[in-house]
Amino acid sequence: MSGSAVGAPAPRGDLARLALPGLIWGTSFYFIAEGLKAFPAAAITPLRLAFGFATLSCVPAARVRLPRAAWPRLLLLGAVWMAIPLTMFPFAEERVASSVAGMLNGAIPLFVATVATVVYKRRPSRAQLLGLAVGFAGVVLIAVPTLGEGSSSAIGIGLIFVALACYGFALDLAAPLQQAHGSLPVLWNAQLVALVLVLPFGIPAFGDVEFAWKPFLMIGALGMFGTALAYVVMAANAGRFGSTRASVTTYLIPVVSLALGAVILDEKVAVLSVLGCAVTLWGAYLAGRSSAGSASSSD
Repeated sequence: MSGSAVGAPAPRGDLARLALPGLIWGTSFYFIAEGLKAFPAAAITPLRLAFGFATLSCVPAARVRLPRAAWPRLLLLGAVWMAIPLTMFPFAEERVASSVAGMLNGAIPLFVATVATVVYKRRPSRAQLLGLAVGFAGVVLIAVPTLGEGSSSAIGIGLIFVALACYGFALDLAAPLQQAHGSLPVLWNAQLVALVLVLPFGIPAFGDVEFAWKPFLMIGALGMFGTALAYVVMAANAGRFGSTRASVTTYLIPVVSLALGAVILDEKVAVLSVLGCAVTLWGAYLAGRSSAGSASSSD
């Protein structure tokens, strides 16, 4: 925790640190949309991971080899935290707007809570159930206008849901590894695993690249900032402020992606989807707040 008094306003520097990861991740969907202008979807993920892994390799604290006993769990983590979801998003954005993809990412806390409830049999509180119900109602509102655009859009929404479900499983896999070995070493090794997994599928796609510098630089930024530096800042924030407070940054992701999609990419966003985004974030807040009390003792 910071040394500020309880109830005192957070210093501007602290607010900036808390906001930075969410701001970066919110731009990821814009970067993917720009990258798709010259690179096939299958080529974007290996490039993104390569840039991210190379950037994170410059951080000495990340370059730690994990013991052999950790690798079975790490292999699975690399797949569900990185390889699968990061592959889903470029293919999804071939079919739906980047702003829709970003808005749906506001549902990540809901998928995490749902996986914990359904798969790991963790009984949710009434407040958490209310948050889940509200949040998923918001997800429906986001998706409905897009689903009306045809089967291709429906596939895009489905791909995003697959990615979000993977994040739900990844949290439970990552938490014990990060507690035992540190956040950055686990991330660095998981990125290496993911890169090895996606390369065989990505290499054939490079033959279809219509190279242009702007899309390439956008993918570079996606990897360096969204797949590396944002995680470094997030890990530092968790240590400085506690994991519960640091996680607030994720609520900025749909807001930033919506703004960039509408203003820069000139995407038309249905009012119902924007309303659904607000409802989803409200539900995620309610679900997260209900579990914050039990988590705060370990922050």
